[in-house]
Amino acid sequence: MDYSDVVAEQFPFNESANAPDITAVTISYLVCIFGGSLSVLIMCGNLLVIISIAYFKQLRTPTNFLMLSLAVADLLVGILVVPFSIVLVVSSYWRLHDLLCRVRSSLDLLLCNSSMWNVCFISVDRYYAVCHPLIYRVKINVRVVWTMIMVSWTIATLNGIIITFQAPDKGQKNKKCVLFQNKAQGIIVVGIFIAFGIPAIVMFALYLKILMVAQKQARSILSMANSAAAASKKERKATKTLSIVVGSFLLSWTPFVLCMSFNPLSNYAVPFHVIQFFKWLGWSNSMFNPFIYAFFYSQFRSAFMKIITGKIFQDVSNCKLF
Repeated sequence: MDYSDVVAEQFPFNESANAPDITAVTISYLVCIFGGSLSVLIMCGNLLVIISIAYFKQLRTPTNFLMLSLAVADLLVGILVVPFSIVLVVSSYWRLHDLLCRVRSSLDLLLCNSSMWNVCFISVDRYYAVCHPLIYRVKINVRVVWTMIMVSWTIATLNGIIITFQAPDKGQKNKKCVLFQNKAQGIIVVGIFIAFGIPAIVMFALYLKILMVAQKQARSILSMANSAAAASKKERKATKTLSIVVGSFLLSWTPFVLCMSFNPLSNYAVPFHVIQFFKWLGWSNSMFNPFIYAFFYSQFRSAFMKIITGKIFQDVSNCKLF
């Protein structure tokens, strides 16, 4: 295929006007604008979270270290996955399309799977904070949290390697880069169950227990001492905020997971553009968390303001928020 054939296939000509398909060109421009804006928002928001936890000592808590790991995964989605996806959409006939598709799919699996397991371990942290407050500081310490983080990234890495390289991807002849496309059905089921099924079941069970315990605490909080009541209220507020993080993650990714789960059963009848839409919805979740932290956490809100206004450079020896 020579260059003229490539141009003709990428931008089909209108017979009456003898001009490239305006719709295809417009869609390419819109994808570039939306994807570029999404990538910038993801990077800026998660960089604020990472700098805040790394710089301010008051934010260096075991729970926030899990949020730091989640922010790193989301940041890498904005730096690597989204830009690669833009290139794949607008240059389908690039000679390195197949290689870039495989690299993008590997990074996608690694980072999104890591995010899922980090969110799952945040649920474990909240379970001990609300249901077992007396042993929370003992069970969930910095060493345990870093172990959780290592487990999250290890599972994500192994799952990504197995799914990406276990079965050959035969779906690249149509130049459509779709995750799990034409892989063995067993690989798809196992991959989705490890990446989404197990964490989702764990989160659902833990938050159901948390909800039951929180209701009991709310009924008995009036009879508690002021200091204990304040501590319980603080933990319940943190749990509510992180439950929003978990909820937004599940709402963003569930449509794509369901779509990919039923696609093999329907002989891959789900339209390519539907899969792409749900995939971009999942990636968009990477920009939500910084806004949630800023809205619900006064400490994060104060940290973000100090970073944005440059106050952290005025007195580098002062790492306190208040």
